[in-house]
Amino acid sequence: SPDILFWVGCAGSFDDRAKKITKALVKILNHCKVNFAVLGTEESCTGDPAKRAGNEFTFQMQALMNIELLNGYEVKKIVTACPHCFNTLKNEYPELGGTYEVIHHTQLIQDLINTGKLTLADNGTFKGKKITFHDPCYLGRANDVYEAPRALIEKLDAALVEMKRCKTNGLCCGAGGAQMFKEAEKGNKEINIERTEDAIETSANIIATGCPFCNTMMTDGVKHFEKEEDVKVMDIAELIANAADL
Repeated sequence: SPDILFWVGCAGSFDDRAKKITKALVKILNHCKVNFAVLGTEESCTGDPAKRAGNEFTFQMQALMNIELLNGYEVKKIVTACPHCFNTLKNEYPELGGTYEVIHHTQLIQDLINTGKLTLADNGTFKGKKITFHDPCYLGRANDVYEAPRALIEKLDAALVEMKRCKTNGLCCGAGGAQMFKEAEKGNKEINIERTEDAIETSANIIATGCPFCNTMMTDGVKHFEKEEDVKVMDIAELIANAADL
């Protein structure tokens, strides 16, 4: 039985862009000799999109199936790079019989650095760069995790620049509540365009994210403004893996 279960999530398993985040995190875990495991084909969706879209029945079926599996393997601690999985496993599984210590990958990486298991190379990868962090709704406002991702950015020898709407006052990327999987209602602007404007206003070279859905929405926003050459969208795990020369 491993020390920690890495819950990959649907995006991290199937989305080509999010797979790179999964690989970056695995590189970090392997480098630090963390004793971890994945469920592989036994892993199923946590049920978050179903619940947010209002289908409580499907959510509970998914959740109970996952809980039976996790309890069967006597899982105690889970790490995930997806705040949706993080929030659901941490806050909604306990009442259905699944109680685990659940941490976000930024918290785990911060712990690995603080305990000296991971050291960042002095390679100047991000020297002189401006990085802004977009707070995922289910990491920030839902679970009060604001400092771990920012502490990691500050270790990169880069300048952390905040958007005017950040932390408790952050703005959604537009993908939450299962909105990722449907067309937008009529309006005069997409939410991800509005949020990308906030990021571009900071003159940041990199928009850092801690969620695969936010990553997709912000990447689409950057493409909308044809700024792909000037602004990169990267997950915190990718920034750290690059800085550690992994």
